[in-house]
Amino acid sequence: MSTHADDRHATADRRSADADLAVFAGIMMVVAGLYHALTGIAALFRDQVHVETPGYTYELDLTGWGWTHLLLGALVLATGVAVLRGTSWGPVVGIVLVSLSLLANFLFLPTHPVWSLLIIGLDVTVILGLTAGRRSPRSTPRG
Repeated sequence: MSTHADDRHATADRRSADADLAVFAGIMMVVAGLYHALTGIAALFRDQVHVETPGYTYELDLTGWGWTHLLLGALVLATGVAVLRGTSWGPVVGIVLVSLSLLANFLFLPTHPVWSLLIIGLDVTVILGLTAGRRSPRSTPRG
């Protein structure tokens, strides 16, 4: 019977898949960070790129949105690099920052709907990538 060897092989395959997902999530975080930075720069220097929405509940001056996206982009990008380097804190901080990105883009929807929806989709993909490799201690094989 080779069940013990099969368990070790399955565990090694799982670790490899988890590492691949972490690399994918890190790369997507770098891309999302760059996208945020570009959105921030566009809002800061070219106000006519974005649509003004008068009377919007979560209204923020385009300069405010610009700084928000630029700062969030820099943080997401730096955390994406940390995830790629394999830091222990990278995935946790990444989930928090990408969740903030989701919120920011939800609030930014009326100003730039297509862009915001694309980034929200990218953010959801990153969260899936960062959390897919996390398993509870009960689900680990014993042997």
